[in-house]
Parts: sequence; structure tokens; C-alpha cells
Amino acid sequence: MLKFTPILLALAYGLVMYRFSVWRTKRELDANSTELADPILKVLMDRMAKALDIDRIRVHIYEIEPVNGLAAPDGRIFITRGFFNKYRQGQVTSEEMASVIAHELGHVALGHSRRRMIDFSGQNAMRTALAMVLSRFIPGIGPWIANLLMSLLAARLSRQDEFEADAYASALLVKAGIGTGPQKSLFSKLETLTGARGAAMPAWIMSHPKTDQRIAAIEANEAKWDGAITPRT
Repeated sequence: MLKFTPILLALAYGLVMYRFSVWRTKRELDANSTELADPILKVLMDRMAKALDIDRIRVHIYEIEPVNGLAAPDGRIFITRGFFNKYRQGQVTSEEMASVIAHELGHVALGHSRRRMIDFSGQNAMRTALAMVLSRFIPGIGPWIANLLMSLLAARLSRQDEFEADAYASALLVKAGIGTGPQKSLFSKLETLTGARGAAMPAWIMSHPKTDQRIAAIEANEAKWDGAITPRT
């Protein structure tokens, strides 16, 4: 039993960190966000809500400057102030902003937001346990190897979530009559908006897929959907 103690302690640590992360995230978002009130975006959100057969879609502005959208573990959708400012300045269209909201709705609907928090805590526990084990056999570099392996795993899981949320958003945008054009055009300008330099990084270590991969996946879905509804002659 004693030999499993470090692993059990690591798992307990992961659970505690999960609870703490949920509490801290909610507290931060509650203190630094207000509900989005934009008449143009409301029209588009109402169209998406109708497509989902729900009364309304509620979105909040998170008062930070980095350009991003996020879905909280409790199911709320947020757009950062920096992203909203890009929209107000005309660098992002209302339809492109709607595609961001649709993407974050995908994360919520598919359970990614809550699972990511659980995964993050579980990965921390696994990282700690793995580092303990590897340190016995490879002193000095065991923790470094454990950190690298868990980082690669986390990036792979995150990329899969992004592809799934993209597909959900595409389906919703098509059903709402907005289409996938804004979704693809936003991806084309996203690196410029965020100041990211992800293109120089290997895809297998990035938390988000590369832009061309995301656009190709959307177009592949469109081709499948077109084929599914094309009448037989």
C-alpha cells in the first residue's frame, strides 16, 4: 500500500486543484465581466438561438485586453473586451463575431469546458505521479520528461476539442442562415488580431490547430453535408 501512496497523494492533489480552479475561475469572471448588449450581434444571436430552439443566447464581456473567446465550466460564454474592441473598430465583422460565439457554444454543448478543467487537474496529478516515478530511474531529468509528456498530451486533447467545436459552430451557422464564410475569414485574420506566431510552431505542440487545418476541416464537413443533401437523380 505504501508504494501507491505518492500516486494517491497526487490524485488527491489533482482533485483539490480542480475544485480550487473552478472556484477561482468563477470568482474572476463574476468580478470582471458584464453582459454583452450590442443590437447587431443580438440579431445574429437570436437567429442562432432560434436554430437551437432556445429562448436566447447570453454572452458576457470579460474585461481583459487579449483577443479571445472562452466558455466557462459553468456554461457561460465570454468574449474579451479586446476582441469586442476589434469588432467595434471594424476589424471583425458581426458575422465573424457570431462565429466565435457559435464556437464557444460548441465547447459548452460538447462538454469541453468542464472536461478541460477536470483534464487540467488530472494532468497535474499525473504529472506529479509520473515525475516521482521517473525521478527514481532518471534522477535530475525525470520531472522534465514528465512535464514534456503531459504537455504533449494536453495539446493533443485541446486540438481535438477545437476541431469538434469548429464543426459544431459550422453546423449552427449554416442552420442559422449565416454560413461558414465568416468562420473561415476570421481564422484567416486571427493570427494578426492576436499577434500570435503559432505558424512557426509544430502543430503537435500547439494547443490550437493551425489555421489551414481548421479551414480544411470545415470545408471537408461542408463537402460531406452537401453530399448528404444532394438529391439523387
